[in-house]
Amino acid sequence: MIVAKRKPFDEIASAAAPYHRIMVVGCGTCVAVCLTGGEKETGILAAQLDIAAQMAGRDQIFETACVERQCDREFLDELAERSEGCDAMLSLACGAGIQFLAERYPRMPVLAGVDTTMIGVNSAVGVWDEKCRACRSCVLTMTGGYCPLALCPKGQINGPCGGARQGKCETDPERDCVWSLIWSRLEGSGRLENLSAIQEPRDHSIANLPLRQVHPAYQRRYSAHE
Repeated sequence: MIVAKRKPFDEIASAAAPYHRIMVVGCGTCVAVCLTGGEKETGILAAQLDIAAQMAGRDQIFETACVERQCDREFLDELAERSEGCDAMLSLACGAGIQFLAERYPRMPVLAGVDTTMIGVNSAVGVWDEKCRACRSCVLTMTGGYCPLALCPKGQINGPCGGARQGKCETDPERDCVWSLIWSRLEGSGRLENLSAIQEPRDHSIANLPLRQVHPAYQRRYSAHE
């Protein structure tokens, strides 16, 4: 899932300071799971901003809303009536959701309340670990389900660097070298021959950014309008 963390409070309060009536908009999916931008966090932030505004002598009103997904136009339509009369929206969604909200309401200033940090997993209560860099060229089949780009600080894709020692990472002696983990898993599943395949360097010069992905089942529909 997409993991995010809330921006420093002073940064958020400063961005919101010029506006009188602000709607704090949460998202009920990824940022809710990582305890950053769900309904509860939305209410807490609005209350904190309200207290700070009163202490600073600013006349501000903070309203709250939480949609199921901010990265889906269908759910953003729910905010149309509620946003009337607001001077700004403060989004607690990931970067994609914030941009989508700003696109849906282009005349409304949309403020970012979070920093998107990674694609990760919940490894313990209140702990999320990065697992994927969304590189568009997945090697997990060959590496036993470990992503060397995400789990190696140097992004080594063809084996460990020269600094690895006794299965530990050069940058952190407490961290397992991902290539040691890859070796162990491939050995355990009888697939060590995977390591003989050399991954070609990625050619970033031909990257077509920003990426757009169209499902094959809908390709004909969109090709007809080109």
